[in-house]
Amino acid sequence: MKVLILAGGYGTRLSEETSLKPKPMVEIGGKPILWHIMKIYSSQGFNDFIILLGYKGYVIKEYFANYFLHQSDVTIDLSTNQIEVHNNTSEPWRVTLLDTGLHTMTGGRIRQARPYINDEAFMLTYGDGVSNVDLKALKGFHESHQGDITMTSVQPDGRFGIIVTGDNDRVMSFKEKPKEDEGWINGGFFMCNPEVIDYIEGDDTVFEQAPLENLAKEGKLFTYRHSGFWKCMDTLRDKKQLNTMWESGHSPWKIW
Repeated sequence: MKVLILAGGYGTRLSEETSLKPKPMVEIGGKPILWHIMKIYSSQGFNDFIILLGYKGYVIKEYFANYFLHQSDVTIDLSTNQIEVHNNTSEPWRVTLLDTGLHTMTGGRIRQARPYINDEAFMLTYGDGVSNVDLKALKGFHESHQGDITMTSVQPDGRFGIIVTGDNDRVMSFKEKPKEDEGWINGGFFMCNPEVIDYIEGDDTVFEQAPLENLAKEGKLFTYRHSGFWKCMDTLRDKKQLNTMWESGHSPWKIW
């Protein structure tokens, strides 16, 4: 089963990093967040990826073009231009890098992948979110209903704490806002039947708008609720939090 990863946006809210590289290449623990996402899928048996490129897509192309070399011990004979590999630690990934255009919207990027999915069901996610979601359970749930698409929904941690007050509005303490107080949101990690692409009109279609709205109206959109870890790297603050988790050894998305 193929896994589509949306990796073409500008990442403007993370401009400190994305002026030089696309958002999926911003590093967590010395590895691009794109690598972390692919490891999440790979650890659960999904190794065939289609990465939908746009802004600075050449950076992602160069990363994977040199990936095997960077992951292996090699001897390079400059006189014959031959490379002898001694130790290969590369993952068993098949990666299709598809340039979908600089200004193409999310739906348009997915639509351009149609020739590569062979009219089969496929996984889909964003190139900036990590989670310990059970992808096999997601697949099982999708196959159990009659819809065309399953969207993983999550409850993000509250960004702001709660003030606990006593008599006369005296502040007594602070506490974190519980996740239960937050609504469920789109967490990515979709599973789609190929018919979903029929709902995308062209390159300027935003997938999260008309396609998902129409699928919902027709009763073809279901949600798989994930109550475990999920975090989107939307800002520099998010990046720092994810790096702190990784460096502390407490990174819940590391399921490999």
